[in-house]
Amino acid sequence: MVSLQKIIGKNIAAYRKKLGLTQQELAVKLGLDKGSVSRMEVGRTVPRTNTLQKIANVLNVEAYRLLMPPKKKN
Repeated sequence: MVSLQKIIGKNIAAYRKKLGLTQQELAVKLGLDKGSVSRMEVGRTVPRTNTLQKIANVLNVEAYRLLMPPKKKN
């Protein structure tokens, strides 16, 4: 079973890439350093609730989408 922090990290990375943003660009928009974004994306840290909402706003998604496991492809 995949942990929630890994799911969140994979979702942040996927939505970031979909928008064509680098980790550095996302970090600047969030007022964080690139290392913080990197640690979130690999699942080493979990963003606080307010940071998760900021990430969702920047990535133009509902916050709950960052918590959802990806749908399996058939």
